[in-house]
Amino acid sequence: MTTKQKNQLAILMLNMFIAVAGFGIIIPIIPDYLKMIGEGGTAAGLMISVFAGAQLVMSPIAGKWADVYGRRLMIILGLIGFTISMGVFYLSDNLTILLVSRAIGGVGAALLIPAIFAYVADITTLEQRARGNSYISAAMSLGIVVGPGIGGFFAEFGLKTPLLVSAIVSFIAVISSVLLLKEPDRAPYVAPKIKESLPTQLVMSTRKPYFFVLLINLVMAFGLMAYESVLGLYVSEMFSATPQEIAIMVTGTGVVSVIVQLFAVDRLVELMGEVKVVLAFIALAAFGFLLSLFAGTYMLFFAVTLVIFLSTSILRPVLNTLVSKLAGNEQGLAMGMNNAYMSIGNILGPTLAGIAFDIDMRYPFIMGLVLLLITYTGTWNWSKRKATVISES
Repeated sequence: MTTKQKNQLAILMLNMFIAVAGFGIIIPIIPDYLKMIGEGGTAAGLMISVFAGAQLVMSPIAGKWADVYGRRLMIILGLIGFTISMGVFYLSDNLTILLVSRAIGGVGAALLIPAIFAYVADITTLEQRARGNSYISAAMSLGIVVGPGIGGFFAEFGLKTPLLVSAIVSFIAVISSVLLLKEPDRAPYVAPKIKESLPTQLVMSTRKPYFFVLLINLVMAFGLMAYESVLGLYVSEMFSATPQEIAIMVTGTGVVSVIVQLFAVDRLVELMGEVKVVLAFIALAAFGFLLSLFAGTYMLFFAVTLVIFLSTSILRPVLNTLVSKLAGNEQGLAMGMNNAYMSIGNILGPTLAGIAFDIDMRYPFIMGLVLLLITYTGTWNWSKRKATVISES
């Protein structure tokens, strides 16, 4: 790559890191913050669901805007959305306004993320594309890992300090993007033919050979986001964990997830095949949810959380591979539906888990356990019917 390309990618990577880390930076402070304003599990779930919901609704529109109005403008607007979101969060103690701030953050993510990947496609050749996307993905993974750690560190200087830091850094990213990021050269925009709406595509997906894998992805997203949304509240209530201890737990599990995805997934698939990996790690995730009901100390619960995150970090790429294998020449539609189903899980999981948590702290884990056991049974039966098709793909 040329020096110009590397400089452009460096700015894009910084922006992606800020966006993803900004989402995770509030995780360690949520339990104490919600206690401060007199809220509980339902509010915690809604804060995550509202972000995911706004991102789901806005993403198709934002993708089109990136083509019509340019990548640079959408990236800058997305960063402005993050800055406003964190600033409003920092200044308010009202739940309704906090939810509005999270919705603004979700819109910011929808504007920013597709535009960044489109920008990478514009400035790289086909041979360079995979490397460019891998750099952006690495920035995303780093943000996932580092965000909660940053939140836990700055929480020592005041519960709201991480929010202020996030707002300031996002604003600096806005200024740097305005000054340094140029619109890439690209082909003129050509309006596409009219396509089916998202609800129509969801109905159509039920008749596709990969439909059951989409359902598994929905369950995995549901379970993981449900677990994450009440994780901080649970360890805070059950073990009196501090924001720093919550940050260590979330960051530690994130590091394990990144390492496993980089070094273990391909080897497991080579040894076992996709279907057996899916069955094995759905079972392991279910076992983790079961153990979480009996973990009596912070360290034991930390170990159980590692098991659950390890399972889901392996399942995600393997399930994506299965969808791709079964999709044939419908790769674009299949991957779009895959993202939509995961988004639905991201919305429903935290919402229902938060409500269940307020009834009984153990209910979110029982809910996840039951759902995973049903999914394992369904996957076993489905795999018997689809084994031949998968092996020949």
